[in-house]
Amino acid sequence: MRLGSGTFATCCVAIEVLGIAVFLRGFFPAPVRSSARAEHGAEPPAPEPSAGASSNWTTLPPPLFSKVVIVLIDALRDDFVFGSKGVKFMPYTTYLVEKGASHSFVAEAKPPTVTMPRIKALMTGSLPGFVDVIRNLNSPALLEDSVIRQAKAAGKRIVFYGDETWVKLFPKHFVEYDGTTSFFVSDYTEVDNNVTRHLDKVLKRGDWDILILHYLGLDHIGHISGPNSPLIGQKLSEMDSVLMKIHTSLQSKERETPLPNLLVLCGDHGMSETGSHGASSTEEVNTPLILISSAFERKPGDIRHPKHVQQTDVAATLAIALGLPIPKDSVGSLLFPVVEGRPMREQLRFLHLNTVQLSKLLQENVPSYEKDPGFEQFKMSERLHGNWIRLYLEEKHSEVLFNLGSKVLRQYLDALKTLSLSLSAQVAQYDIYSMMVGTVVVLEVLTLLLLSVPQALRRKAELEVPLSSPGFSLLFYLVILVLSAVHVIVCTSAESSCYFCGLSWLAAGGVMVLASALLCVTVSVLTNVLVGGNTPRKVVLVISGCLSFTRLWLNTWCVPSAGSALDRGPQGRTWSSLIPGLWVSRHRCSHLCCQVRCLSSWKARFLRLLPR
Repeated sequence: MRLGSGTFATCCVAIEVLGIAVFLRGFFPAPVRSSARAEHGAEPPAPEPSAGASSNWTTLPPPLFSKVVIVLIDALRDDFVFGSKGVKFMPYTTYLVEKGASHSFVAEAKPPTVTMPRIKALMTGSLPGFVDVIRNLNSPALLEDSVIRQAKAAGKRIVFYGDETWVKLFPKHFVEYDGTTSFFVSDYTEVDNNVTRHLDKVLKRGDWDILILHYLGLDHIGHISGPNSPLIGQKLSEMDSVLMKIHTSLQSKERETPLPNLLVLCGDHGMSETGSHGASSTEEVNTPLILISSAFERKPGDIRHPKHVQQTDVAATLAIALGLPIPKDSVGSLLFPVVEGRPMREQLRFLHLNTVQLSKLLQENVPSYEKDPGFEQFKMSERLHGNWIRLYLEEKHSEVLFNLGSKVLRQYLDALKTLSLSLSAQVAQYDIYSMMVGTVVVLEVLTLLLLSVPQALRRKAELEVPLSSPGFSLLFYLVILVLSAVHVIVCTSAESSCYFCGLSWLAAGGVMVLASALLCVTVSVLTNVLVGGNTPRKVVLVISGCLSFTRLWLNTWCVPSAGSALDRGPQGRTWSSLIPGLWVSRHRCSHLCCQVRCLSSWKARFLRLLPR
């Protein structure tokens, strides 16, 4: 079949784009998502496992806190709070961490460590991808389920001041807001004063449920002069004063509310030793997370060291704290110290809601979910929970009830940890099969293009694509059989889901036919180039080039004119005396030159006999 060069090039480019798309689909796996979209409304919560007994716990638990204030300090590293700088520049925060009513954590932020993906992780509990690095420049509205969306749907009044990224991600979600741009990196003063100037007014009012403050000054200082700048200490002292003002105000308001208030101090990401961020160094991914509330009062001698958690755990914890459904796409788990002081039945209820949400997400994204250890632990925990409920309804106070409840708690916590790790690994796992298929298609097309360049440059510019020869047909069917066998083996033995294994047999077969056809065409074109009629002439031309070069070299170095500079080495000495054994005699050089000239003459005669 003959094709014009333009048609041939167009087909190659289209197939090349297809191969690159398949490769990128494997290199950037699809994120873990729930099939139930946020706009479809909230699903009814999972009922409490009752094991045949009547249970009236079929609704969401009530909120644990009256008001929640989130103070997010951009680029706040964990050692800025828990290290020597925290002791020196943030004394009030250090007191709350060491002796106050608080729980402290080191929250790990997964790469990319830039602001917009980190806000998404905090509010949705999902793991953003590297595509969000581009979106960070101009953040679109967030369509995923989030704590902000659930709070607005529940009638919560949200007030926001700070980085305008929040306003772009959550448009029409705030009853009051004042966004500040992060474009002017040299400004680290006014960008924070524009947030703090609202504090006195908003803290005196009681017409809000959630207050979010996002300070950018510390991040700007890091970009300008790095984490060791004297300006860092001044900014940390300023943030410590802000935290003290908010905390004292919330404490004074608690007398008027039946529930305690919650103050959250966190960072979206850290900063490297050069002040930048975006990568995966320890300084960039470790951020402080401090939950402060009178509900977390500690006994004398109760030392609470910061525990390592995931940043995605914040969404599930905030949802439980506000009495909201956990975001559907969240892969995080509830921070158990927040509910540790509640009655046993409530603790089990919170953990059950979280494990049900994670198990549903696992079922919708992992084909072999039944074999997952986390899913098996969840089923075991649910059965034990049902037995505990039955015993609880019969006898509310006994040692057996307490021991069984403690066992169920441990089972739930283990299941939460395993499920969260499985879902997080699903997001970060490369689809090797799809990457290999895309690579094969791309390499086949590139090889075909390189082999077809000489024909494409002719005046007629037509290419012969051998599709009907018997050899082509036999090779084509053999490759189809081999690729089909490989596809069946991979899809039946892979524990994790592959994009190609999820395709219909018609679509997967189409890709295999395309790859087989490309391979056969490439082999046919390569055979034609190597065995075609012009091959002897090409070989002779190559030999001619080599002979010409050899002759030039010999004429230059072996037979120089008498007394020339080339006849002698440094300081006028002969080359043979400088390099014994390497330099040949004039007689031998002359003899070799005669042989080369003879071969060149025979080459010229042979070229005349070749067909043009």
